[in-house]
Amino acid sequence: MTDLRAFLKQLISAPGLSGFEAPVLELIEEAWEPLTDEMSHSRLGSLHGLRRGGGQEPRPRVLLAAHMDAVGFMVSGIIEGFLRLAPIGLLDNRILPGQLVTVHGREDLLGVIVQPPAHLLPAEVNNIPPPLELLLVDVGFQPDQLKRLARVGDPVSFAQAPIEMDDEFLVGHSLDNRASVAALTHCLQILQDRPLIWDLWAVATVQEEESMAGAVTSAFQIGPQIAVAIDVTYGSDYVSPGHKTFSLGDGPTLGWGANVHPGIYEAFDKLASRLEIPARMEVMPDSSGTDADGMQTTAQGIPTMVVSIPLRYMHTPVEMVSMKDILMTGRLLAEFVAQLDDDFMSKLSWGA
Repeated sequence: MTDLRAFLKQLISAPGLSGFEAPVLELIEEAWEPLTDEMSHSRLGSLHGLRRGGGQEPRPRVLLAAHMDAVGFMVSGIIEGFLRLAPIGLLDNRILPGQLVTVHGREDLLGVIVQPPAHLLPAEVNNIPPPLELLLVDVGFQPDQLKRLARVGDPVSFAQAPIEMDDEFLVGHSLDNRASVAALTHCLQILQDRPLIWDLWAVATVQEEESMAGAVTSAFQIGPQIAVAIDVTYGSDYVSPGHKTFSLGDGPTLGWGANVHPGIYEAFDKLASRLEIPARMEVMPDSSGTDADGMQTTAQGIPTMVVSIPLRYMHTPVEMVSMKDILMTGRLLAEFVAQLDDDFMSKLSWGA
């Protein structure tokens, strides 16, 4: 059985930005291969793991999706030995100066994001965070040497190494959403020797941070009766608004809003209570901002659920999660899949 903490540290040490997921995909595929009956890739590069159920054909299908891509940068220009950056996903310029990054060029290059000294900045940005166009990556090479190793279009990822904070907390980049990939892996581990009625499709999706294209295309290809997006949500830090954040270590959240089928929410809520997993409602009055947005409206529409893991400092190199939340999330998902029977869909109604 995979050591989940060690596996997650591997995942967040690997690059895999939106559109460039191949390095992390290889790690996930290696971990899922012994836990599934069949592995495949979508045309866009999402990873599909099928665990076959034992029900009567044609069996209903449940899709559990966790996106594997991460935010980062792309080289947009090379000027006198420095690299200009364009964002991949939503990033906060305030935390960028001084961050270590890896430029994935003809070879991996360690660099640092730099800005001009404060007294040399334009007057209009002297007292505010400099925009990305004023930030550069310095890899310490002469211009001619840099041009041989880096190209416009190369991805650039954060290079912060994982940090273990006692036995519970883990810090690093890309925990959005590799933490959910770890939870889905734990789900597969729990179900390894348990009989299922439904077919389970575990999917590590691509491009969630930019387009949700992986979720939409995989949902269309698989055609599940139910889809569950596993993602992260805002962890409390005692500065952010308390009604919009959730404490770490106290369990996952269950999305409630337009992207969530109320009957599936009720099933998860009752199951969490029975399992004594302290799942909390997360209000999502508009879109969830997760793969659920795309899966719900695929084809004729798919009843969808959102389960999230609290995470502090989202989209920074020092995101923080609790391993307790990841384990509880994986168990909740596993027990939900295991209790799906032949009658589940016939009892499901929007007015539940």
